[in-house]
Amino acid sequence: MASIYHHATLLLFCLIQLSFSELVQEQPLVLKYHNGPLLKGKITVKLIWYGKFTPIQRSIIVDFINSLSSDKATLPSTSSWWKTTEKYKGGSSTLAVGKQILLENYPLGKVLKNPHLPALASKFNGVRAINIILTAKDVAVEGFCMRCGTHGSTPVGRGPIRGTYIWVGNSETQCPGQCAWPFYQPIYGPQTPPLVAPNGDVGVDGMIINLATLLGNTVTNPYNNGYFQGPTNAPLEEVSACTGMFGSGSYPGYPGNILMEKSTGASYNAHGINGRKYLLPAMWDPQTSTCKTLV
Repeated sequence: MASIYHHATLLLFCLIQLSFSELVQEQPLVLKYHNGPLLKGKITVKLIWYGKFTPIQRSIIVDFINSLSSDKATLPSTSSWWKTTEKYKGGSSTLAVGKQILLENYPLGKVLKNPHLPALASKFNGVRAINIILTAKDVAVEGFCMRCGTHGSTPVGRGPIRGTYIWVGNSETQCPGQCAWPFYQPIYGPQTPPLVAPNGDVGVDGMIINLATLLGNTVTNPYNNGYFQGPTNAPLEEVSACTGMFGSGSYPGYPGNILMEKSTGASYNAHGINGRKYLLPAMWDPQTSTCKTLV
């Protein structure tokens, strides 16, 4: 009897909670603008490839970055996803890949500490640029599986001017359940079947999701005084505020309703240049205060 009473009470409580939740409108997510500069206008993206990447892997990532500011792809496209950044103060951010460095001999070893990241980023200078460090699958980075990537800024010369950088690593052999979901079985939460990666590379397609997230976060909060919510050392930013959302109807453990390539079964939601397809996360829309998905 005690067990039956417990479940009946629990059911009644849930019904009361449901009725109450129907009366109370969910509060919108708001990223506050902290009055700092954003990265707007023409921005050069410079790439530091740390470790061994195949030419195909490099082309997947380069095509993605160049797709963000191209109008040549079919809708829904990577560029239509990127256009949401134009709704933030200052207008558009036009990205184009510039110089690249291949560091295939691991000059700092295969285990990188946090100070190594700005040091690698400083191989390029410039204020209208984002320097991106991409680490191969056999390179361990401090705190890798807790963050999958990061962005920050470094001084340019001796003055107050700072340049921006991003680090993203290939998690294929380290923690794909955290950094390459939904293309790999998650370590925690609902164990839904993984999706098929659109470019046939779980590690690199996972990198695209994290790179997309960090590019959006960088242009809207480059110096920790742009758009974000929460503390500066752990902020919710333009795309990280919408983690795990890829299509309409998404919820924790379910990426949402997305597109599927009939011939391969691969999942995607954005077309890129050169026939590429990508899966891109939702982005916070400042006009609606909601996480906006492409499909």
